Amino acid sequence: MFDSSTVTDLASLTAWFGSYCRSFRGSDLEAQRNFDLKELHTRNVCEAARLIAAGGDERRQMLAQVAGLCHDLGRFPQYREYRTFLDSQSVNHAHLSAQILKQSSLLDFLPKEERDSVYFAVRLHNVFQLPAGLPPATEDLLRLVRDADKLDIWRVFIDYFFAPEGERASAAGLGFPDLPSCSPEVLEAVEAGRMVELATLKSLNDFKLLQLSWVYDINFVTTHKLIKERSLIQQLAATLPDDAVVQGIVTRVHDYLEDRLASESAT
Repeated sequence: MFDSSTVTDLASLTAWFGSYCRSFRGSDLEAQRNFDLKELHTRNVCEAARLIAAGGDERRQMLAQVAGLCHDLGRFPQYREYRTFLDSQSVNHAHLSAQILKQSSLLDFLPKEERDSVYFAVRLHNVFQLPAGLPPATEDLLRLVRDADKLDIWRVFIDYFFAPEGERASAAGLGFPDLPSCSPEVLEAVEAGRMVELATLKSLNDFKLLQLSWVYDINFVTTHKLIKERSLIQQLAATLPDDAVVQGIVTRVHDYLEDRLASESAT
């Protein structure tokens, strides 16, 4: 499918990824803005994965970056073919990313056990709930990539919400209508400390609340610290309606993060 014969380590995989992105370049400015969005996102996820894995085993840190680089490979052919990043209207981008890995030799520089861990981390990074029975190293890598992915998705959408409409990547909003209200079932889920399910969304505001609810699915101390350092909750909250109920939900999420940080610093 793609020429990956020169990939021998993380550095060459990073160089290959640059070539892969360039293979989708064209004269369509709208399409290029969406491809550029995913290239920057991928590089940021790779860096976030490095930060989350830092200070521990160097091999784990390398695998985290490999998985970060590979996690959204499917986004590029997805957008080229369907002109959307909404999986429900196209294909499961994580499965497509894993298919690209399976049909190439990109991960051949890794031992089989590590190769399998990266493959499953890529294939499952977008699931709502982690499946049981994964090998510990695979589950650890999957949780790490999911954290890194969320960190930069928050950045992507904060940039999107504050950007002038003419400068937005057209596929980033996923087609949700920009309605003034929030759905009661979505508000209830966040208030109850549950992640919001994509199928329940009716508006762009619901989608913002879904992103706030991701705080309940963060796995690592470093990720919690980066969420606070980058003021991600506050920035996302600033795009929501100035409504007592909504702002109460924001306070609930903020307090949850502070409680996690306090408990982690005490251990």
